[in-house]
This record gives sequence, C-alpha cells and structure tokens, in this order.
Amino acid sequence: MSFYLPYPQLNRSEGTYVPSSVHNVNNATFAFWQRSLFQRAISTLDINVPDKWRGEVRDFLLYCLFSNGFVGVFDRNETGLSFQPGTVYGFDFYYQPTRFLFANPAVKGGEKTDLEIGTECALIKLTPDYKSAFDIINYFAEKLSLLDTSINLSIINSRFGYLLGAKNKSAAAAIKKIFDKLNSGQPAVVYDERILDDRPGQSKEGTPFQFIDRADLKAGYITTDQLNDFQTLLNRFDAEIGIPTNPVEKKERMNSLELMPLDTISRSVTWFETLSSSLEVARELYPELEGFTVSLRWRDLAQQEGGQANVTGENDITGVL
Repeated sequence: MSFYLPYPQLNRSEGTYVPSSVHNVNNATFAFWQRSLFQRAISTLDINVPDKWRGEVRDFLLYCLFSNGFVGVFDRNETGLSFQPGTVYGFDFYYQPTRFLFANPAVKGGEKTDLEIGTECALIKLTPDYKSAFDIINYFAEKLSLLDTSINLSIINSRFGYLLGAKNKSAAAAIKKIFDKLNSGQPAVVYDERILDDRPGQSKEGTPFQFIDRADLKAGYITTDQLNDFQTLLNRFDAEIGIPTNPVEKKERMNSLELMPLDTISRSVTWFETLSSSLEVARELYPELEGFTVSLRWRDLAQQEGGQANVTGENDITGVL
C-alpha cells in the first residue's frame, strides 16, 4: 500500500531509525521475502477444512493462523460456524485466557463480539504461546533482503567496464558513440582519425584518451560466495520450519524423510501437535469441525515414496506423529 506522510511524521520516522542510512525492513525487497517465506511456512502443514470454509475462506484461515497465531471459532445466526482473528484476555487457574474479543466491520453493532472461551467460542491455535510464525519469517526475511541487495551490487560491480578519461567534450562524445555502436552489436565501427592527435611525431600531452585497466577482475568476484550464502539462509529457514533440506546431492534410493534431521522437523511438529490438540478441544464444542484435519505435508510425501525414516528407538519420529 502506497501512502504519503507529512514532513514531521516522516522526519520522526526516518530520524529516529538507527542506523538511519540502513533500512533493513522498510523496503520492497524485505516485503518480497516476507511474502515468499510466509508461503513456504504455510506449505509445511496440510490443512483440510470443512466444506463451508473452502476456497478463499481457507486462505484467510491460513493467513490468520500463521500471522495472528490463533483464531476464535463461534456460531453466528448469519454465517453459521465461523472464525475470526482477535485478541484474548483474562486467565484461569492455569493462566490460560478466558475471553476472546474480535472486531469486524460486517458484524452488526448489537451483536456480541466479546465471547467466553469454552462456552461461547473455541480457540484454534498454531503455537502453545499464542504467537504467530512471523518472528521466524521476519528474522530470515531481513537477512535475505540485505544479502539480496548485496548480490545485486556485486553483479553490477563485477561487470567488465573500461575506465576512460577524455581531454575534451568532443573526445568524450566520440568515445561514447563508439561504445554505443559496439554495445548495440555492430562488429566494426569507423571513426574519423582526426579526433586522435597522438599520431607519430606528436607529444604525449596531446593524447585525447587515457585508459585505466581494471586488472584481475576475477579475484574481486564475490557473487558466487554470496549466492552460496543466500542458499544457506534459505536452507536454514527451511530447516527451522520443517521443509526437507538437501545441502548435498541426494543419493539414490534416499527418500525425503531421510533427508530431514530431527532438528529440522521440530518446529513443524510443534505446530502440528498444537493445532491437533486445540482442534480436539474445539470439536467438543462444535462437532461440525470433524472435517477439520491437519497433517505434516513433508512426512506424508516421504511416506508416499515408500521409505521410512532412518531413526529408531526414542528418536523414532514416526511414533510421535
């Protein structure tokens, strides 16, 4: 969304940011990676919703769960079984919230929006602490945004270019035109030799062009290392949220689950178990939620390959899920 701020507000926003010359998150690149990583995070869970929540309603549900951390489920006369993002407050004996409050412009003024959890509504949450996944997304989006900008700068700086000094404007215009023709694809360019006054017999002081050679460009080419670091960051994010990462070439007869170390799936297992547990409680109040199921997408895909995880005993993740 584009908008304009008055100068006092703009000055306050820009002048109090430290460091003021570097804006890690307030830029289009950060917004791009935030959106990209958000969609990658959603892909870790395969969520099936009741029929009335399919389509764009399901999209809104996934957005609420991963951006707000939880939704409140309740029954309305106008829409039937519904959900909304909101806030919670109050606490019971186990310090869990007791009230759910939401606001929606489509809800009539006289309708109750402050509901008691457990009797008037139920909560479906993504994490045990009612937080969203945006702390992970923003953490990596900021680093990817900074590295993305550095890669662009490295690509520009690594271009092979000629550094030329011209004695006068006519010489500068001539050499610019020559390079324009060469860069346009012409195999040969004919110029008037009278622009060259450094012909044999003349002094060096009359040379119209001075050339500075950029030697050993390859030694200063760091884009390859930056691209490797870029992929490392993506792999770290995938490992954090539970997407199989393969830093080495996948070996033959090796399924996706065997590529997932235990620390890779810990976050997605937490999301899966929290959603499943909150759904069990919600179904006691609203049996219509029987069609709401959740599973780990990458574990299911690995099992479809016909393989089993290469872990046993207390580390056997197949028993947990």
